[in-house]
Amino acid sequence: MVANSPGTVTGLKAATLYQITIRSIGTTGRSQASPPKQAKTVLAAPILELHSPSPDSILVQWEAVYTAVGFSVSIMRANGLGTIWKENTTDTTLTFTSLDAGTLYTIKAYAWNANGTPGDDSTCNQRTSPRAPANVQVSFDSGALKASVSWAPTEGTFNYTVMASSDSSELSCSTTFSSCAISSLQCGTEYLISVSASNDAGSSRSTPAMTLRTVACAPGRVTIQEDPPGHLSVSWSSVDLSDYYVAFVKSDDGLEVHCNTSLTQCNFFSACGFTYFISVFAYNKAGQSPLGDVFNYTTAPCCPSDINPVLVSSDRVEIVWSPVRGAELYETKAVDGVNMVECNDTAPACTLSALECDTKYNITVYSFSEVRGSNTSCTSQFITTAPCSPEIKNISKDAFSTINVHWRSSNDDATYTVTAKGEKGLYQCSSTGESCTLWGLPCGSAFSVTAVAETQAGQSLPSFSVPLETVPCCPASLTVTQVTQSVVNVSWTVGTRAQTYMTVLESHTRWSKCHTHQNHCLLGCITCGVNYTVVLKAISATGLTADCAYPSYFSNACCPLGVKVYRLGANGIRIHWQATRGSANYSTDLYGSKGIFTCAPSAGLSFCDIIEIPCGDVYTVMVSPVAETGLKLTFCPKKIYSVTCSGSTLGMVIYRGKRNAEEKGEARH
Repeated sequence: MVANSPGTVTGLKAATLYQITIRSIGTTGRSQASPPKQAKTVLAAPILELHSPSPDSILVQWEAVYTAVGFSVSIMRANGLGTIWKENTTDTTLTFTSLDAGTLYTIKAYAWNANGTPGDDSTCNQRTSPRAPANVQVSFDSGALKASVSWAPTEGTFNYTVMASSDSSELSCSTTFSSCAISSLQCGTEYLISVSASNDAGSSRSTPAMTLRTVACAPGRVTIQEDPPGHLSVSWSSVDLSDYYVAFVKSDDGLEVHCNTSLTQCNFFSACGFTYFISVFAYNKAGQSPLGDVFNYTTAPCCPSDINPVLVSSDRVEIVWSPVRGAELYETKAVDGVNMVECNDTAPACTLSALECDTKYNITVYSFSEVRGSNTSCTSQFITTAPCSPEIKNISKDAFSTINVHWRSSNDDATYTVTAKGEKGLYQCSSTGESCTLWGLPCGSAFSVTAVAETQAGQSLPSFSVPLETVPCCPASLTVTQVTQSVVNVSWTVGTRAQTYMTVLESHTRWSKCHTHQNHCLLGCITCGVNYTVVLKAISATGLTADCAYPSYFSNACCPLGVKVYRLGANGIRIHWQATRGSANYSTDLYGSKGIFTCAPSAGLSFCDIIEIPCGDVYTVMVSPVAETGLKLTFCPKKIYSVTCSGSTLGMVIYRGKRNAEEKGEARH
């Protein structure tokens, strides 16, 4: 139904003859149909299928149209520029060639019947496929294992695809730009790189494949050996696509060395106590292989070389040394052939104790690290401990008062020094044997005697001390004083460390002695006028005796016998006596109230005269021997005489008795 004229009837079949009548319809109903009239519809428009099989062609396909005897197809740029190509054909396909690649074209087609009447047309747009990209460039980033591909843009391309193909994998990247990067490439792989362009018409052919060799993979199975010490050997397995290898060895002090080789092994010099970081790279034209495992190798710690014994005693050795690289601990061992003493310490010092004296030890200081253990190549040195302490066996004195010290010891090639230490100083003697003699020790002294052994290794501890006491000192002076004719008093100075004294006076016929703790002594039974040898023994509290000799003592002459007084002339008297054993000089003294009168006889006589003497007095008469020193002895007996007067001259001389020198008054007989 149509509202106005003309009207269009739709939904008819193409190329069909129709009879058309028209009726009007109003509110009151329908009119009668008009006279019929025939009309035939035109041919249907072809249904096109378009495809661009190549960058310069478009293939147009359609199905047959009912009652059509031919088709007309035209093509032109969609932008209206350029020429229109038109082709007539009775086929249902048509290919337009020599087109521009990647260009959008408008295709129009219709069919005609036998009368040449064209049917409905069909219009479609179709783009030609793009050409393959040109001037393809490939660059490789060895560090990122990435390939960057670039090319010249092509007309009408919507998208570019880069393919990287290997025997084991295929990678790609797509972009709308003129470059693209393919990442995650595999090391040690050869890739074929191609680029294709595409749009809604399809893809271009791929560019000719370009070969890309990636960097070689990092060498594997790296082994590190140090044989002999100081020589480091690094080896590895070969890898594909490698032209040569570089091994890097970097020490922990920052120093790095390397070697280039086409083989699979490198040798380096190494030093003790270092940690080396080792990496191996493979190289080719693409660059350096990725970093593989970094290996570290720690060499054995260095051996101490300046071992210095700072103390060597009989049972102990203290040694020090300079710290060495790589050592975390030091192991010190001392071996004497049978026994071993060891100490472990982190400090560069060690004290080896409980050693045997006078023993040679093989001492080795080993450096130790937790990684490498002990460096067993460290050299040793011999250290001999100080000698053993000697043992004093005895101390003897010979006839000359010298001190002989004897000891016992097992040291080899030792020199022994004996020291006597006392209040009066030090006295020493030395010997390589087992005894030595101490000379010049002062008398009356106490000493502590020790012995020390000494070798090139050092000095022993002193032996246990042994007390030594020298004999007491002899008194410096001794005096013999005649007390009576048969008694003498011997006195002396004090002798150091003497507790008692024994004094002996000895003649050819008899001897006399006394033992006292005082410094004087009375000796009786002395024979007058006899020569005595004088000996004093100074005795210490422990019984040590010093024999002290002094000048001989000649006892005084004997007192004269038979002393008598005679009158001599008017006023003189004669004193007469009888000389006894021993020659002596005599002195005669008369003591009276009116004076003292003295006379001395001529040599060889036994009397002397006093010419003038008062009468009428009592006289004490004493005749005494005179000592060699001129001293008059006073111990001889005294006699008392009275002298009377006869007128003015002497009267009688009367003997009145004896008196001792100490008595007073008269002694009568």
